[in-house]
Amino acid sequence: MDRKNILCIGAGYVGGPTMAMIACKCPQYRVTVVDINHEKIARWNSDDLPVYEPGLDEIIRATRGKNLFFETDIEKGIRESGIIFVGVNTPTKTFGAGAGKAADLQYWEKTARQIREASESRKIVVEKCTIPVKTALAMERILTSKDGDIRFDVISNPEFLAEGTAMRDLEFPDRVLIGSRETPNGIEARKAIVDIYLNWVPREKIIESNIWSSELSKLVANAFLAQRISSINAISALCEKTEADVGEVARAIGLDSRLGSKFLNASIGFGGSCFKKDILNLAYICRTYGLDDVAGYWESVVDINEYQKERFILGILNAMFNTIAGKRICLFGFAFKADTGDTRETPAYTIARRLCEEKAELVITDPKAIDNAKTDLADIGGITYEPDPYKAARGCDAIAVMTEWKLYAGLDYRQIYDSMTKPAFIFDGRNILDHKGLHEIGFNVYPIGKPPLVHFT
Repeated sequence: MDRKNILCIGAGYVGGPTMAMIACKCPQYRVTVVDINHEKIARWNSDDLPVYEPGLDEIIRATRGKNLFFETDIEKGIRESGIIFVGVNTPTKTFGAGAGKAADLQYWEKTARQIREASESRKIVVEKCTIPVKTALAMERILTSKDGDIRFDVISNPEFLAEGTAMRDLEFPDRVLIGSRETPNGIEARKAIVDIYLNWVPREKIIESNIWSSELSKLVANAFLAQRISSINAISALCEKTEADVGEVARAIGLDSRLGSKFLNASIGFGGSCFKKDILNLAYICRTYGLDDVAGYWESVVDINEYQKERFILGILNAMFNTIAGKRICLFGFAFKADTGDTRETPAYTIARRLCEEKAELVITDPKAIDNAKTDLADIGGITYEPDPYKAARGCDAIAVMTEWKLYAGLDYRQIYDSMTKPAFIFDGRNILDHKGLHEIGFNVYPIGKPPLVHFT
């Protein structure tokens, strides 16, 4: 097999950026990304990339057509490549056993069968997508179920990318985890993947493990991060009742070297394609092994996340005199986090729908996510979409900050206040604004986990 030819099946948020970085750092390799979605591949070959990540455009321009290629012929790519990364979508099941919790592996299994049928020589198959622990065993069984002497070695190499910082995470990773079977062939295959990353990642940051530990580590890492967010959000509710300041509490506990300060920003909740999906998947796996108490513990992390969104909505309703029917509310941001256009599991989706149920007139602004917002909310009429936040806020009764874009912290809120209906409200769902300054301008300000600043007696 030609180990200098790398293929990635799946041209999404993981596959495209990851292969771009490998191509950039490993000019001796030929890297090809394939996908069944011809439109997506066409966009990867254009100036309008299907994924927005700071720094991605520059790397694509430097490598595309040289040693990085985006194509649609999957079978050809399989035949010509010795190392195959699998980065297909593994969403949560919406049907049958485990619906709403278990991972839907139908695309992953189709890909495994496609690799088996098209292969003419030995392959190293690398799991890049998020999958349940022990999935490698199923892949091995599919790949070896056909009579023949072709060898397949399955490797687990989970991604640990945060959207908005994915290119930095790829170039300067905290760690790279590579798991394999602890057999001579498995260790040899693992070394081939280690050799790729050694082109730019320090050896001490490359962790080798057995394949099951590697698969499980991805789910557990996301569960722990989400747990921290839900923990501080749970405390934010208590802070509002006791007039404590969640920011001061977070700073105090974050300075404890045993805890650290990351992921302690109170907000309207976590979103994105991974956290909720991976926690529910982890809980489902626990239940299949009879670990119901463990599953319940992790499910509570998701429960708090849903509670935080509902609490924010009820806070808006209560502050605005228990009715928002006919009132114009502007959402500052729709992406689930800053520096991405991704709206998967964004808290703004739930909040927008609930506000519309209360008959509010909604205006949505976002630097990168307006097109996705239009798609997500296509079944709801009467929503206005406006890229300019100044125009979006004009004539509104309230602003609700959904996404922590730096842009929103630097706006001229005196100008915005003058253009709004009075009394004017700001609900800071990300705690990124100058609350005292906004109050002095005239706004009634409602942060997360802090006492409100209002002009009512």
